[in-house]
Amino acid sequence: MLSKGVAKLTEDRIRIIVVDDSALFRLLIRDALKDITAASVIGNAVSGGHALKLVRERQPDLITLDVEMPDLNGIEVLRELRRRGDSTRAIMLSRLTERGAEVTTDALLEGAFDFILKPSSDNPLRNKETLARELSQKINAFRLSRTLTEERPLELYSEVKMPSQGSFEALLIGASTGGPDALRELLPRLPASFSLPVLVVQHMPTQYTTRLAARLNEICPLAVQEAVDRTIIRPGIIFIAPGGKQMKVIRHDGQIQIRLTEDPPENSCRPAVDYLLRSAAEVWKDRSMTLILTGMGQDGTAGCRLIKERGGYIIAQRADGCVVYGMPKSVIDNSLADCTLALPRIAAAVLQLVSWGRRSS
Repeated sequence: MLSKGVAKLTEDRIRIIVVDDSALFRLLIRDALKDITAASVIGNAVSGGHALKLVRERQPDLITLDVEMPDLNGIEVLRELRRRGDSTRAIMLSRLTERGAEVTTDALLEGAFDFILKPSSDNPLRNKETLARELSQKINAFRLSRTLTEERPLELYSEVKMPSQGSFEALLIGASTGGPDALRELLPRLPASFSLPVLVVQHMPTQYTTRLAARLNEICPLAVQEAVDRTIIRPGIIFIAPGGKQMKVIRHDGQIQIRLTEDPPENSCRPAVDYLLRSAAEVWKDRSMTLILTGMGQDGTAGCRLIKERGGYIIAQRADGCVVYGMPKSVIDNSLADCTLALPRIAAAVLQLVSWGRRSS
């Protein structure tokens, strides 16, 4: 019989099932997880079908999920978990290839919590250390996300507050962990007639944002494209900041342009939300609307403060429905949000605010 102290420690651990059709990688992942005190491995699955069976039986908190498997691949497993309404989340493991980036991005759009790259060094010990470090970061982020979401703070402006400024000229969106899935729900709700340019910073590495833009373009009434340096910003286009680049806006020859730079990461991120918002506050002043969606950390808070000082409007996603209630919580805690809304309500609020702005200007 477990002592109370040991039982409590076991309860607090994140219960994980390892899913991979490679016996070598299952062993490598299990060995890496042994070094993470926050993790407890409660099973192994050799295929997608086997994973679904174990998830139903053992109800883990997380699964580490291989992208490519012989019966059901990672995407199909995620879709079935979503169809069943299962609360288990997934950390995807993929290879650093174009195909790996495509499938992993699709998995994030299907609701995967996050992803890590499978280590490919010739040194097994180095592979284990790399995997343990990456898994530890993601598992700790998952634990923190549950803690933050369970806090459920009082969010003062749960209804849309009409702005005092006139018409809006740009919609700015910042997101991190859980963002691709949130964008997949939000952006298709903006109609083809939407009159603002949309600039999105989603924390993702190089290659992944290319696929993200392409997939969103398939399902959105508005055109979605990965941003290109010196592009003139036009209404009705959604620009996704490229992974590995910082994105800002400038006025040049009477037009507003996107500029991509190699400037250093901010908040450990490139692209960073703060970097975009800082420039947007100068270019659009009180004519910008900013959405801060699900994500770990505080990126976006400093930028929202500048937007707020210039008279811009800010919406933060509510705790319920956030994969990680970090970035929006920081904005709310700093009294920067004009309103806080659940994700399904945000698009309608944006359309309402844009329409209000046109009438009042």
